[in-house]
Amino acid sequence: MAKRDFYEVLGVPRDADEKTLKSAYRKLAMQYHPDRNPDDAAAETQFKEVNEAYDTLKDAQKRAAYDRFGHAAFENGGGFGAHSHDFASTMSDIFEEFFGMGGGRRSGGRERGADLRYNLDITLEEAFSGKTVEIAVPTSVTCTACSGSGAKPGTSPTACRTCGGAGRVRAAQGFFTLERTCPTCQGRGQVISDPCTSCGGAGRTTQERTLSVNIPAGIEDGTRIRLAGEGEAGLRGGPPGDLYIFLSIKPHEFFQRDGADLYCRVPISMTTAALGGQFDVPTVDGATTRVKVPESTQTGKQFRLKGKGMPVLRSSQFGDMYIQVTVETPTNLTKRQRELLAEFERESSGENNPESTGFFARVKDFLDNLGG
Repeated sequence: MAKRDFYEVLGVPRDADEKTLKSAYRKLAMQYHPDRNPDDAAAETQFKEVNEAYDTLKDAQKRAAYDRFGHAAFENGGGFGAHSHDFASTMSDIFEEFFGMGGGRRSGGRERGADLRYNLDITLEEAFSGKTVEIAVPTSVTCTACSGSGAKPGTSPTACRTCGGAGRVRAAQGFFTLERTCPTCQGRGQVISDPCTSCGGAGRTTQERTLSVNIPAGIEDGTRIRLAGEGEAGLRGGPPGDLYIFLSIKPHEFFQRDGADLYCRVPISMTTAALGGQFDVPTVDGATTRVKVPESTQTGKQFRLKGKGMPVLRSSQFGDMYIQVTVETPTNLTKRQRELLAEFERESSGENNPESTGFFARVKDFLDNLGG
């Protein structure tokens, strides 16, 4: 019986990319796997056919030969048996991904330490000027008694007898080989018969370390600072992890930040808004600056103070500060104040309040048109 076209076997077009091939193979391999189809000779045949097709097409050189010569390219010594080693490796990768049997390869029992996270709150003023802070980090460090080996001083770890130091074991099942993490040494490749009494064989102990962290001027909320090698110590002498500092800037009493710009809302009296005036506002560097208010200023008016914002990170430039005024309505009026305001109202005309006069004029026209 003539062999089916490998692309037809996998159900993919001839121009299928590597990702498409792999996805089709996984689906079919799981569908026709002997464990799912016991005593089903047809399924076993299709399973072999799928593996032969994928093993050929996943290799660029084999695929090129197949595209040019078809099955004739592998008639001399080719076929499924020639690919058994690659097939075992492929199935191992597939099973590890599907069933979580990988766990990562380890060499000589050395495992990288975990990364650590430290949340650091700073003020807006500290973000403006930059600073160096001291932080205390509880973490795992290399055991000094055993120098990180995990074995009692004077002894050494020995190679695992189950896996021969490889950290992984293989089990033959039918015509394929399944590889998994060694259950004896948990993939480390070594066992410790006489563990260190100081660390219990882990090769590391827990203690608190004090580190200096440089906060650059202009840093923004949510910035992450990475300190390489300052995380947990590796297991049994493995490389350390990293420490990540997550910065959070505390809310400010006066300022709201947008990038390098600052915004500040300032309430002013009705008379200052009408007649004009001035007021002093604080700046983030601890100084003050004077803002002049022209007469007839309305709520929402913004004044720009150039260069009074935050520094731009790793730059000599500065953002701006924007002052937005809100006109405050007088409260708790005395009798005399009421009399003066009433007199002012009598003396006022539409020219004194053009916005409200214009609005109510449009409302009147709108209602008149509805009535008409």
